[in-house]
Amino acid sequence: MDPEQSSLPHIEKIFRDFDLQDERRRKGFRAFFNSQSNTLHILLFILTFASTFFTAYLMHGNSVSGGLWFSSGIMSILLAHEMGHYLMCRKYRVAATLPYFIPFPILNPFGTFGAIIRMDGRIPSRKILFDIGAGGPYAGLIVTLPALYFGISWSTIVEIQTQSSGGFITLGESFLFKTISWLAIGELPAGYDIVLHPLGFAGWAGLFVTALNLLPVGQLDGGHVIYALMGRRSRYVYPVTLGMFILLSIWFFKGWALMAILLLVFGQEHPPTTDKETPLDRTRIGLALFVLLIFFLSFAPVPITVS
Repeated sequence: MDPEQSSLPHIEKIFRDFDLQDERRRKGFRAFFNSQSNTLHILLFILTFASTFFTAYLMHGNSVSGGLWFSSGIMSILLAHEMGHYLMCRKYRVAATLPYFIPFPILNPFGTFGAIIRMDGRIPSRKILFDIGAGGPYAGLIVTLPALYFGISWSTIVEIQTQSSGGFITLGESFLFKTISWLAIGELPAGYDIVLHPLGFAGWAGLFVTALNLLPVGQLDGGHVIYALMGRRSRYVYPVTLGMFILLSIWFFKGWALMAILLLVFGQEHPPTTDKETPLDRTRIGLALFVLLIFFLSFAPVPITVS
C-alpha cells in the first residue's frame, strides 16, 4: 500500500480532533458567560455608584444633590455606552457579559475607571465588529449630549476675578463642548466663566471618556472601528496616533505622556475577524467616518488645568 494513502485517515482524524476541540472551547466559553451570576455585576454597579457619589459629594462642598446629580449622570452615560456594545453582541449572537463597573475613588475626579464588558474575541466579520465597536459610543452620546446641555444650562456664570486663586480646576473645552455650551447659554460676556453644574461635569466626563475610547488603536472602540474600516492596513494608524500623543505631551499637556506609554505597552495589534476580506458597505463606511469625526470633536488637547 502507498505510504501516503495509509497516512490520510490519521491526518483527517487530527483535523477532526482540532475541530472538535475548537467547538468545545466555543461551547465552554458560551456556557461560562450564560451561567454567570449577576451578583458581581450588581455589586460593582452599587460600589461604583457609591464611589462616584462620594467623589462628587466632596468635590461640591459636601452636597448630597451634587453627588446624586453627578453620579446619576456618569453612571447613566457609562451604562448606555456598555449596553450599546452588549446589545450588538446579543444581536449577532456573540458571547458577552453584562457590564463590569470599576469603582476607583482615590486620586480620581470621576470616582470610577469606567466599565467594561467581556466578549468572545472571535468576531465573524468586519461588519459585525463595526456594529459592536460603534454601538457603545453612539449609545453613550445619546445620553451624554442631553446631560451636557441641561448641565450647562443649570450651571452658574461667574466673574473670573471672583474665582479662587488656589487649587482651581479649569476643564478643557472640545469643539463639541463649546458647541453645546453655545446652544445652552449663548456667548459668555468677557471676563466671565462657567462653574459647571454636577450634571454638566458628568456630561464633560462623558465626552472625555468617549474621546479616549475612540482612539483608533488596539482593543479600544476606535480600534475596532478602524480595523473594521481598513482591515490589516489599520496598523499604519498606530504610529501616527502614538506620535500625536508624544507631541501633545511635549507642547500641550504632560499627562498625555502616560497615554503614549500605554500605547507602547499594549501595542497596535487587533485580533483579526474570521472573515478578513469582506469590506464594510457604504452605509457603515459613512458611519465609521462619522465615529472618527466624533473623536476629533470630543477631544480636548488640554483636558485639565490646575491653577
